[in-house]
Amino acid sequence: MGVRIGVVIFPGTNCEHDAILAVERLGASADLVWHGDTSVAGYDALILPGGFAHGDYLRPGAIARFSPVMDAVGRFAADGGPVVGICNGFQVLCEAGLLPGALQKNRGLRFVCATVVIRVETGDCVLTAGVPVGTELRIPINHFEGNYTCDADTLAELRAEDRVVVRYVDNPNGSVDDIAGVCNHARNVVGLMPHPERASDPLLGSVDGTVLLSALLTSAASPVGATPA
Repeated sequence: MGVRIGVVIFPGTNCEHDAILAVERLGASADLVWHGDTSVAGYDALILPGGFAHGDYLRPGAIARFSPVMDAVGRFAADGGPVVGICNGFQVLCEAGLLPGALQKNRGLRFVCATVVIRVETGDCVLTAGVPVGTELRIPINHFEGNYTCDADTLAELRAEDRVVVRYVDNPNGSVDDIAGVCNHARNVVGLMPHPERASDPLLGSVDGTVLLSALLTSAASPVGATPA
């Protein structure tokens, strides 16, 4: 039986089918998981995709973090299950306390929609396992509040523990230390603003996103942790 991915959606999520198509092309199966669900049993990994959960009211992810499914996501992560938040999903994971820091409005207060180059900074997390450090990838971004911020102590901790997953080669949004994605202490929860699912087919202009998604599927296939009920 192959890897099974749960794609968690909230009212306002809009990248769920992109994520499903991308991982299915790589050989996984995938299902939508509604934000009102209370279990993620049976999944090998979870993706929180991009969009505008609950319309980004208050601030991105601030309401979504209270959805019933987030308790199940937290248990899944605590048990070692791979969890990846993309764009709005990254914002939700930060609001839920599963990742450090926060995403604020872009430098210049402008929405940015462009293909950027990111550099892999660690090969030791569920999204980059086996990917050589220094690998550069062309992947799209599409956000207004993608400017990653954290306090000085958190930044020092991220650097010391090699938890900056990817950095922008040419920072498009003002993120501190050019950070495009980070992981948790256990390295099984990752958030990033770029959209690897939008760089998964030649028709999209790049297949570089498959480097990250393939690493996620490899991590999901390994017997680490247990899926919670």
